[in-house]
Amino acid sequence: MLSVDEARARILAGLHPTPAEVVPLAEAWGRVASVPVIARLHQPPADVSAMDGYSLRAEDGALGARLRVVGAAPAGHPWRGTVGPGEAVRLFTGSFLPAGADTVLLQEDATEADGILTVNEATHPGRHIRRAGQDFSAGDVLIRAGKRLSVRDIGLAASGNHPWLAVHRRPRVAILATGDEIALPGEPIPPGGIVSSNAHALAAFVRAWGGEPIVLPIAMDTLEAIAAGADAARGADILVTTGGASVGAHDLVREGLGARGLALDFWKIAMRPGKPLMFGRVGDLPLLGLPGNPVSAVVCAVLFLGPMLERLSGLPGAPPPRTRAVLAAALPANDHRADHLRARLRAESDGTLYATAFERQDSAMMAVLASADGLILRAPHAPAAAAGEAVEVIRLDTLGV
Repeated sequence: MLSVDEARARILAGLHPTPAEVVPLAEAWGRVASVPVIARLHQPPADVSAMDGYSLRAEDGALGARLRVVGAAPAGHPWRGTVGPGEAVRLFTGSFLPAGADTVLLQEDATEADGILTVNEATHPGRHIRRAGQDFSAGDVLIRAGKRLSVRDIGLAASGNHPWLAVHRRPRVAILATGDEIALPGEPIPPGGIVSSNAHALAAFVRAWGGEPIVLPIAMDTLEAIAAGADAARGADILVTTGGASVGAHDLVREGLGARGLALDFWKIAMRPGKPLMFGRVGDLPLLGLPGNPVSAVVCAVLFLGPMLERLSGLPGAPPPRTRAVLAAALPANDHRADHLRARLRAESDGTLYATAFERQDSAMMAVLASADGLILRAPHAPAAAAGEAVEVIRLDTLGV
């Protein structure tokens, strides 16, 4: 069986970013820039006042000097003249600095009466002026290609005069739940059946990672139904199946997709939960076959589907970030599979993060997973660990899971 890291590397090896599309700036948040965003102008576009006050020549700004106020320049209404000796122009924050002026005297450092300005605080050249291009200049790279656009990036692109941005298309993920025994929430539950949570949980996961989910109808346990599911996934960037990937007589995903040209890369990972994970291609369509147990499906999505979506979105596809924590309770020795224990996390005032594994780790217990803040990572054959020992955790509470 493959290790988690080996399996993820093989999955990502054949994936490439989706094509670019141009979207309105208002819809670009969370998308990945496909080309650099270049400034179209200087910011600020001219020398501007950083404060409310008066523009003048610094040589005229000695303490007690009296100047004639010859005009005003509210923001958006530049004063067109030239400031001469003994003159001042009223400015406000963001006002363009008039020609001839080289300093700004704060309004609280001056007194104006009957058009005469008295300097109450001596000034000097360059005071309270934001120079043209101080933030960035036309031609500067504002945002590099391959960056996921944050709120700050959207503001920066707007400042650079970009109403549209080129970004990678959102990956489309077809989700196919399989099994005679499952029904979607709200539908009639067959005799001996259960409600399936996988399709909806995975659809939410795909959205959280910037993709577009396509939830297909449940495929019954027949080769024809599973093959028809593959047909319905045409046009997607990934086909995700849940269930039917183990060794039971009714686990038919491999055989059913074989009729549509499935080339299987690997099956079975040395991990818990999620051992019966499958990866291959149905023609050109990558297939990620997740286990049917709901906890296994979500944990495998964190470890494998998330990096796939990032790679398709134009990012490297890094594994989920890990952080250090301290065990709040002892753990037994681990077996030959990498374990991902659902756990509660607690941060103390000194910044120490404590992790407590849930007593029950059954891969069908969604209530436990929903209550978990993270996953404690246990390497294959890890020895018993006492309370107080350091461990690595994946924080679900910071991944949007």
